[in-house]
Amino acid sequence: MAYSRKDRKGRVLRKGETQRKCDGKYVYTYMDTLGRRRSIYSKDIKTLREREEQLVKDQLDGLDTYVAGSATVNFVFDRYISTKSELRETTRTNYKYMYDRFVKDGFGKKKIAVIKFSDVLQFYQYLLKDKKMQVNTLETIHTVLHPTFQLAVRDNIIRTNPSDGVMAQVKKLPGRNHGVRHALTLEQQRAFIRYIENNERFESWVTLFKFLLGTGCRIGEAIGIRWDDIDFEKRIISINHSLVYYSREYKGHGICSFAVSLPKTEAGIRMIPMLDTVYEALKREYAFQEENGFNETEIDGMSGFVFSNRFGNVHNPQAINRAIKRIYEAYNVEEVLKAAKEKREPILIPHFSCHHLRHTFCSRFCENETNLKVIQSIMGHANIETTMDIYAEVTETKKHESMQELAKKLDVF
Repeated sequence: MAYSRKDRKGRVLRKGETQRKCDGKYVYTYMDTLGRRRSIYSKDIKTLREREEQLVKDQLDGLDTYVAGSATVNFVFDRYISTKSELRETTRTNYKYMYDRFVKDGFGKKKIAVIKFSDVLQFYQYLLKDKKMQVNTLETIHTVLHPTFQLAVRDNIIRTNPSDGVMAQVKKLPGRNHGVRHALTLEQQRAFIRYIENNERFESWVTLFKFLLGTGCRIGEAIGIRWDDIDFEKRIISINHSLVYYSREYKGHGICSFAVSLPKTEAGIRMIPMLDTVYEALKREYAFQEENGFNETEIDGMSGFVFSNRFGNVHNPQAINRAIKRIYEAYNVEEVLKAAKEKREPILIPHFSCHHLRHTFCSRFCENETNLKVIQSIMGHANIETTMDIYAEVTETKKHESMQELAKKLDVF
């Protein structure tokens, strides 16, 4: 004989329905499309069942809308991001933030089945021209839109991915800065470090900037370095984690905070031998902290961070970029006056950010090393093409220098 669950009034409850003993409320429990348990509640059985029927209808309507190809880009993006269980929470948060800010309220409302290559291209051009977006930022938008369209292709909702080849077309546009971060020249690099070393206002930044210029670390890897990651005896630095500063929800409000994360890619986990300059700078920093106190910040169970700001906390990447701006602006003002007195051309430092220092290290490395796999390993590039692009840019400059040197040595004309 089959057993049927009943409520307090003796009415037979359907599958998934229960009545709580504590307050008499009715509960319907079901599995959503991702296999997660969900529940809805009501004080009376009639209202609960009306909500059950609406729930089933909504699920079917959503599926029908998707299969019919009349779903919006927003609908498919939500479906796509819900399947990416392997994404780190910080990455997921960044993707959703960029999508909500630039796509959701405009392009995201378009029906995915009618979007063509030219629509995506026009949207990207709009972001570049009207929104003044940098190509590097646009690539992040493309990183979430392209797989969104690809999901619809794999589900046979659309035949081709309309975003295929769009970024290649964008990078052909004339007069655009295509996101290449140009390195500082050797003269600019030396001028920057010497100015900090000899300026009491900025000398507290010396160790951090020598570390960045001497290791090529990403900024998150650098601010996350702990003394435990540094082996002075073997002169090796272990890159095994990164610090990220990101926005998240907390009690219904958006707040920004630090979190420990794995490096950007698996290739990012690496060992970097210390240059003498880096070794000496870190040794001096350790001696200073032994006398004046170490950084006591704790993030996700990690502590003992090497670098700290004037408040004793780890550095915010944006604060470092602001410091860079203050330094090169102050330097340039002094350098113009000094060069005028000495009747020479000033060595001016252009606008740059933390990541330019990584690119600068890589450029110096490429100028002195021909083994691309060695460069890739030290830089932590997941793709050898990234290394090759920088190497090609550096060798193009070296090619002109070599020809000039050749012209000087070969007196045959």
